[in-house]
Amino acid sequence: MRRFAAALAVALTLITLTLVRVGSSADASQAAPGFSTAYQRIPGAGGIEIGAVVLTPTGQGAGPFPLVVMPSSWGIPNAEYVGQGAKLASAGFQVISYSSRGFWDTGGGIDIAGPPTVADVSKVIDWAGSHTPADTSRVAAVGISYGAGVSLLAAAQDPRIKAVGALSGWADLIRSLDPNETVALQAVAGLLALGNVTGRPGPEMASLQTKFVTGDFDGAIAEAKQLSPVRSAATMVDQINARRPAVFLANAFEDSIFPPSQYIDFFTRLTGPKRLLLAHGDHATPEASGAVGLPSETWDELAGWLRHYLTGADNGADAEAPVQLKSQRGVWRGYADWASVGAERTSYLTKAGGLQGSASSGWSRAIGAGIPTVADSGMALVSGALQGLLSIPTGVATPLVDRSFAGVWSGPAFGSAAVVNGAPKLHVTVKPSAADTSLFAYLYDVDALGVGSLISHKPYTLRGATPGKAVPLDVTLEATSWEVPAGHHLALVVDTVDPRYLGRSTVGSTVTFSSPAGDPSWVRVPVAA
Repeated sequence: MRRFAAALAVALTLITLTLVRVGSSADASQAAPGFSTAYQRIPGAGGIEIGAVVLTPTGQGAGPFPLVVMPSSWGIPNAEYVGQGAKLASAGFQVISYSSRGFWDTGGGIDIAGPPTVADVSKVIDWAGSHTPADTSRVAAVGISYGAGVSLLAAAQDPRIKAVGALSGWADLIRSLDPNETVALQAVAGLLALGNVTGRPGPEMASLQTKFVTGDFDGAIAEAKQLSPVRSAATMVDQINARRPAVFLANAFEDSIFPPSQYIDFFTRLTGPKRLLLAHGDHATPEASGAVGLPSETWDELAGWLRHYLTGADNGADAEAPVQLKSQRGVWRGYADWASVGAERTSYLTKAGGLQGSASSGWSRAIGAGIPTVADSGMALVSGALQGLLSIPTGVATPLVDRSFAGVWSGPAFGSAAVVNGAPKLHVTVKPSAADTSLFAYLYDVDALGVGSLISHKPYTLRGATPGKAVPLDVTLEATSWEVPAGHHLALVVDTVDPRYLGRSTVGSTVTFSSPAGDPSWVRVPVAA
């Protein structure tokens, strides 16, 4: 199977190169700037060979040209970026798109973005300096998903990298895949399966997946937490800030593998040139079509970013608002920083299931745990894609949410349209009857018929709690940009089971929500001006 995958990767690459050459030949016949293409085996870290597509500008002088290095996504071969690479090469960039270590036609084992995988980026830059007309003092590392995470890590290590394009990636690996101590089950299972089909697991991945498939989830989580720091750019912000590469981040609000909140926190800590684009969709859906060369807002913005920071083009890329949010209705809004995207409005939870402007305290309400309700976050990779591509939200009929197994609180109808912009926050006191309990908070935009569209959600797992002891919780839901029509209202639902996650709630246990007099429970929703 592995030999077949490698051979298939080479075949796909050669077919893609043939198609790309046809397009570049047409350009060349018209004496327009074009590019040449070649498949190369590049020496990687530790002596492995990297399967790469090399696109070199033609008809644009002898160079040297700024270099764009593009490590592939998890499970995707080096043909992934050839369409976008062709556009960049035609614009005067030397481009190398390669299969990441352990996948397809690149040697080694999958080390989950470990140091050898990151070192491969530098090895590709070294090779480009000797074998192409690349200017290795002007380098960008660009990728989607796995390639995005690797690009950020490489920028912390290699001072030649002056710009980064990290699309649908991670800055904090464990926070992405184990948010609030709740394993993203569907995402992790999918990644492991894809890695085994398209690559060769290294020792780190093999150990993790053995624990995972045998049900040793606690062992897998503990091991992942040990591996995560060196694989997370969030732990290397100081190094990145010292080198000041121009960092371009993009993600989807509903990303089910690498949710946007960890990217936002990373973005706020960067002190160099930076840009953050967030739009609706699931993992990589805002950027995938652009990678193959189809029209893409994200890639168009990134191309301008690279032109400015690698060539000095005076195209205004540095003057645009650093934070760009696209609502579910397709409206982009720009902000000077993340703190400016919305002003928080606080609503207090009531015993009767309302959300009101004044504090409501001294009440408690119990629900049964371990039983699912009709409220959930949908299916990984599917539900968010439906929202982003077809404007079909993850919905729920709020009257059908069983109040025996969920807390439900509804606010008043909006008198005028509003934009929920940013990350909603929930503060609530809970008393579990079991040591381990998972909670899932959902915020809905609800119409007059009670049909809710999921705006945001977040899991939270209590591990090792004292049964019967009240615990105050603070949960930051994922960020969004959601236009709520006049006449609609917001509803908060909290239950204890979601099929997307590895929950810890047990049937027969209970959770009691309360709002103590000195610490009332509330939800804060950021609303754009």
